[in-house]
Amino acid sequence: MTKLLTGLLLLAFAAPAPEIRYFRYQRPVQLPAGAAGQACLAVNPAIFPHAAPGLADLRLYNGTAETPYVVQTSEAITGSPQQIALLNPGRNNGKTVFDAEMPPGSFTDLDLAVSGRDFIATVTVSGSQAQDSSATRIGAYTIFDLSGQKLGRSTVLHLPNSDFRFLHFAIAGPLTPASFTGLTVSQRPVIPPEYVTVAQTARITLDDRNSVVSFTLPPRVPVDRVVFVPGAEPPAFSRDVEVKVAPIAPPPKSAAGKIDEVEPDTVPPPQPVSSFGNLLRVHRVQNGLRIDEENLTVEPPYGVSNGAFDGPTQWTVTVENGDDAPIQLSSVRLEMRKRTLCFDAAAGAAYTLEYGDAALAPPRYDYASLFVPRLGAVEASLGSELANPDYQPRPDERPFTERHPALLWIALGLVVVLLALVALRSVKLTGKASS
Repeated sequence: MTKLLTGLLLLAFAAPAPEIRYFRYQRPVQLPAGAAGQACLAVNPAIFPHAAPGLADLRLYNGTAETPYVVQTSEAITGSPQQIALLNPGRNNGKTVFDAEMPPGSFTDLDLAVSGRDFIATVTVSGSQAQDSSATRIGAYTIFDLSGQKLGRSTVLHLPNSDFRFLHFAIAGPLTPASFTGLTVSQRPVIPPEYVTVAQTARITLDDRNSVVSFTLPPRVPVDRVVFVPGAEPPAFSRDVEVKVAPIAPPPKSAAGKIDEVEPDTVPPPQPVSSFGNLLRVHRVQNGLRIDEENLTVEPPYGVSNGAFDGPTQWTVTVENGDDAPIQLSSVRLEMRKRTLCFDAAAGAAYTLEYGDAALAPPRYDYASLFVPRLGAVEASLGSELANPDYQPRPDERPFTERHPALLWIALGLVVVLLALVALRSVKLTGKASS
């Protein structure tokens, strides 16, 4: 009986193996003539709708031999933000002053924790390697809160790459030492992440003074940010933005093509999700101070960067203009972080990327866990998508227990009955022995 249960469990967890004939789609890999060694290519956004979720079914072949690969997503490499306490806050020559002891290593952006509203101030920053030594001037920066003018707030100082052990701050403006409660330091990536355009439109409609942009995306296409390209007017703005993503679910149909009634125990479809952000543009001189601040991207709802919806989706991007004139948007783009597939190419080999077999689980290659990017890797590219000429539907390779779930329960029931009979027999034998 134990062997029977073991066999049933092995069948339940058996995973189908990849075979070229079961892939619906393929793309030739184009390499420079005679190229060999580590090669990398960009994963086309058009692959996602025809591939399994998370690109689990991607397989790379050299002829009929499966070739290990790794897919990397472009990321900004930064250290974790650190909270820094302020030292020696006070006043000097009519200015608010304080120091900060910085963590080891280099840093760039500083975010001051400032209380108060409706202010403009100039922050002069200098640095030194010892707290009491002579300081080197780094620069002067404008911080502001223009909430009363509906133009937002900025308290971030974009310093050049610095490694001073101590920073010294002098603030000219209507702020006191009590207005500052600390600062946050983070590293700006030397190389920012790369993005690829998923969809773009210049069609902007007005709905009750709001600017509305719509996109329809195919299934499983990831989106990592929404980018706005404004025109010249208005020159300054601060507008809230909502990004709503709703699944497009086709009505269920019977074999005759008629719409069926949804059964009460059917799993409900995914619900729409939303995210919120703010667009900001301020380029002006106010009170003798120059202000230059822009934020023209917003994040999509959580999860859609992983292609969370398994069907097509409707994207609605709404810019809330309030009583102000609408922003003249030249275009709006949906972008995903660049995905790069890398592998070791053999000279003279011809590679093909196969996909479109939803039964497959993600591959597990030593190559991926041991992968180290190389400078000067061969630049490869993907050709157009083709239907696999040898395609045939994969036979029903679901585990035996999935195709016949009742048998598993019957087997388990038999085990319980047999165990009960054995226990009953043991009790009877024990009773006879004791008598």
